[in-house]
Amino acid sequence: MASKMIMNTNLAGRIRNTNLPKSHGLMPLFEAVVNSIHAIEERGIDNADGLITINILRNPQQALPFNDKDALVSTDNVPEIVSFEIVDNGSGFNNANFESFQTLDSEHKGNKGCRGIGRLLWLRAFSNVEINSSFQEGNEYKQRSFCFSANRGIYSETLLSLKDAPAYRTSVKLTTFDSRYQKASPRLLLDISNALLDHCLWFFIRKEGAPKIQIVDDSKVISLHSLFKEQMATDLEAEKVSIKDWEFIFTHVKINSKLNPQSYIAYCAANRLVKNEPLKGKIPGFFGMISKDGLEYSYRCFVSSNFLDERVCSERTGFNIEEEIEGIFENTDISLKEIRESVISSLKNRLKELLKTNFQVGKERINSFVDQTAPRYRPIISKLSEEELAVDPKISNKDLELILHKKLAEFESNVISDGHKLISDIVDGDIETYKIKLETYLSNVTDIKMSDLANYVSHRKVVLDFLEMALKRTPDGKYVKEELIHRLLMPMGFDSDSVDTGKCNLWIVDERLAFHNYLASDKTLRSMPITNSTDTKEPDILALNVFDNPLLMSETNNTPLASITVIEIKRPMRNDAQESEDKDPIGQALTYIQKIRHGKTLTKSGRPIPRSESIPGYCYILADLTPTMEERCKMRDLTVTHDYIGYFGYNKNYNAYIEVISFDGLLKAAKERNRAFFDRLGLANT
Repeated sequence: MASKMIMNTNLAGRIRNTNLPKSHGLMPLFEAVVNSIHAIEERGIDNADGLITINILRNPQQALPFNDKDALVSTDNVPEIVSFEIVDNGSGFNNANFESFQTLDSEHKGNKGCRGIGRLLWLRAFSNVEINSSFQEGNEYKQRSFCFSANRGIYSETLLSLKDAPAYRTSVKLTTFDSRYQKASPRLLLDISNALLDHCLWFFIRKEGAPKIQIVDDSKVISLHSLFKEQMATDLEAEKVSIKDWEFIFTHVKINSKLNPQSYIAYCAANRLVKNEPLKGKIPGFFGMISKDGLEYSYRCFVSSNFLDERVCSERTGFNIEEEIEGIFENTDISLKEIRESVISSLKNRLKELLKTNFQVGKERINSFVDQTAPRYRPIISKLSEEELAVDPKISNKDLELILHKKLAEFESNVISDGHKLISDIVDGDIETYKIKLETYLSNVTDIKMSDLANYVSHRKVVLDFLEMALKRTPDGKYVKEELIHRLLMPMGFDSDSVDTGKCNLWIVDERLAFHNYLASDKTLRSMPITNSTDTKEPDILALNVFDNPLLMSETNNTPLASITVIEIKRPMRNDAQESEDKDPIGQALTYIQKIRHGKTLTKSGRPIPRSESIPGYCYILADLTPTMEERCKMRDLTVTHDYIGYFGYNKNYNAYIEVISFDGLLKAAKERNRAFFDRLGLANT
């Protein structure tokens, strides 16, 4: 007969190998409280007579909060927690329970889902445990006390016989909270109470109920039953659901959102919460809250089953269940995904009226955003499903744009893919089918182009709105500096080789400036590749346009092959235009043109331009028509515009067209040129 093998257990090593994430630092406390609930059940008294008290013990050397409210809502001045004491009037550490405590992985309370490793979690986050228990053993009354640590195991045990019947009382004191877990755990009384209620909520909603549980922090006390009543809605429903060969219970609960705003699926095992999974984002049209009788509630679905009981990991922080199952076990085993989808299907059915309403308000939110802010997305709205249109009406414009941008990118990607496939179908498919596919493809391409155009036009509207705002006088009575307007037209210190043309808004001045061979902003003349000038002067904005029309290349054609444009900007309402070179913007612009001509103008690639000394110039002066500015215009024989908000003329000595544009005139002309597009997109008055 083979002898029974006895294996030694290294307690410290076993504790070290017990997994407890830092985010689960209160799990040892939760385990102790659940043990107390079981002890009260084991004693056989009604839950109404059962009492569990949790005492929070803090560092006495740290400052205490100034008042009770501070300890509930703010961590300021709240001392760190060093220990917890859990006191109950359950069955206590009688011989059977003490023997079970000494046996790792004990099956003494296996029918309650206990795994016999709760005490290992205690020592994972706390350095020592002190236990004192008074109980009845048969006809005798006894008191047992002992300590428990990773290095010493059970020590300092005493067992006393008592003459008189004691009050049933067991105290489990978890001492010296490990700083790694302590820092990652809630510190406030209310937060700890809510976390404990979350973990033990199943005991409160089950038919048998829960014993009285209170948490004491100095002079402050929170009753979990009171907290439960504050948070709970009146309705609570349980539903039986079969998944393959297993039965699951879905318990639906509504929680007062002001006290606990999160909605989630709560996976339970052995009457304990094991894992939370947020519901937000999993059900289209469900935004995390349920309105009822003028109040808002978050939603919980507690999932329990023998299937979960058998597969909970030993530390009760998760399940040994695959997220998805493929292959030969696909039709027999159950995955987390299947359980989740079953819960979501149940919730969709229960919340169908709410979801229907939310679909509508979500769609209205998108339409409003597209109509007023982002018309570029209008072409794809009709292509989105009802569920894709179900956005939270409280979503920010930024987050909504990110969603729509992603949908647009997906749509564009599909169009490109369809285009490639369409080409292959020319050979493989029949002509009628191909025509239908081609018509659909061209319709989608048109939608994309409409979106691009809408985006471009709405960008222009934003730029003009910003320019209009920038031209207003600031609260201190001053006007913005010309640099702000300069940067709006084109970033300073860059040229066409170093800046994306999409960042330039020269269309505000003249649409033709989009076409150029070289463009520079606030660069010295000598740094420009188009001139041999050594001058360090810096035109505000300069553009060289080189025409590549073959007709202009003939030897008999005397038409210049290029043009130079200079834009000079003055501060709004600045009244110091004088004859000196640095104060006269018209003179400055003409001088720049001459310096470039005399430097023998080149193309950007370094090729000489024929008759460069005769290149025509275009000068745009952006300045308000102050008295001194008007004086400079008249001295140059410029003609006032019919609306008196600008001047124009031609200077034959410089072969340059000059246009002085007031900022009001600049804004007015730009708006008029784009008004038809704004009207088309419904942006004219937004």
